[in-house]
Parts: sequence; structure tokens; C-alpha cells
Amino acid sequence: MIPDAGTLAWAGAVGLLAAFGMGAAAAGLRRRGTKVPYTRKVFHFGIFTLAGAVHALGGLPATNAYGAAVALVVLAAVARGDGDPLYEALARETDRPRRTLFIVVPLLTTAVGGLASALLVGRYAAVGYLVAGWGDAVGEPVGTRWGRHPYRVPSFGGVSARRTWEGTAAVFAVAVGAAFLGLLETSVPLERAAVVALAVAAASTAAEAVSHHGTDNLTVQLAASLVAAGLSR
Repeated sequence: MIPDAGTLAWAGAVGLLAAFGMGAAAAGLRRRGTKVPYTRKVFHFGIFTLAGAVHALGGLPATNAYGAAVALVVLAAVARGDGDPLYEALARETDRPRRTLFIVVPLLTTAVGGLASALLVGRYAAVGYLVAGWGDAVGEPVGTRWGRHPYRVPSFGGVSARRTWEGTAAVFAVAVGAAFLGLLETSVPLERAAVVALAVAAASTAAEAVSHHGTDNLTVQLAASLVAAGLSR
């Protein structure tokens, strides 16, 4: 679980490059007027995708080093607060007056979800990384752009939160593909992967739909990886 010096060096470097690179992309879009539901998910998509690749290459120790490096960059932006380019690309206006809380809580739940998944089911954690990174990434932008049927979800800090059925449908559709690719990466046979991917997508979409605002990075990862492991072994 603890990376050696070599793993810390290469995986930490990948984490820093990913955080700065995806952060710069998200911040650049925000400066050009792109809404935070989109810029936030650009960062989310890139970070989770590379987490899956790092996990495949170096296992849990490498993923921990990668995640720690990403967290340092995000927390530095949080410490600078209003006006910082990355902070403004991640902090939703709808989360006022708790914008910082809803950067830090997802950061922590991402770390806990990834660690718990890897400890519980090993290589199948990669399925959770991809489903959370891709499936969850589309829900908010799709809901923002095309959502017409909202539903409320529980939240912290007195911040009102809602999701839309259109966004939830998008989570399911993309989660099927993400789960399928993740299962193939773990050497699940093609025909079985196709069936298991549907179950993974259903479980992770349900988890996302009922999760507290800010905690779905934990629940989606766990649901996806546990179902993937349980039905693939």
C-alpha cells in the first residue's frame, strides 16, 4: 500500500502532471465562460482516467502516490480560494456559501472510495475508477444542458442539491461502456464482460442517484468495483 521510492517518483510525477494539465484545461475553459458543471467534470474525467491507468501499471502503491500528488494540487488551490484559476474551475456557484466544502468532500470521498475498493477487490478497483470517472462525469453536464426532470438529493451544510433523470440516464449509458472496458482490462472474457457491465452500470447509477451531494465519488466507486468483482470471479 505504501509506495517505494521509485513508485513514489514516477506515479507522483504523473499525478502532478495530470493535476496541473487537467487543471489548466479546466481553468482555461472557465476563463472563456464555460460553466463550472462542465469545467469541473473535465478535471474529474482526466484525473479518474489516469488513476485507472496508474493502477493497472503499479497497483495500489502507485495509485496512492498518484492520488496524493493530485490532492496536493487541489488543496493548494483550495487554500488560495476565491480567484485561484483551478478553484474557480471546481467551485460551483450553486454550492455557495459552501463552495470549498464541496471541493474538499468529493476529494476525500474519492480517496476513501479508491482505497477501499483496492483493498477489498484488488484489480477490480479499476472498474470503479473508470465508472466513476466517466459515468459520473457526464451526469452533471447532461443534467445542466438537457435536464428537464429534476429530483432532490440530500446534502450537507444547508446547500440545496438536485440531480435530473436525464443526467442519471446519461450516467447509466456511459457507465456501461466504462465498466465493459474496465472488465476487459481485468481479463474478464468478452461475453461475460458485456453482461456484467450492465449490472455494474445499474448498481453504480443507483448509488449515484441516492448519494448525498458530494459523496458519489465514494459510493459509485464501491458499487461498481464490488459488483464487478462479485459477478466476474
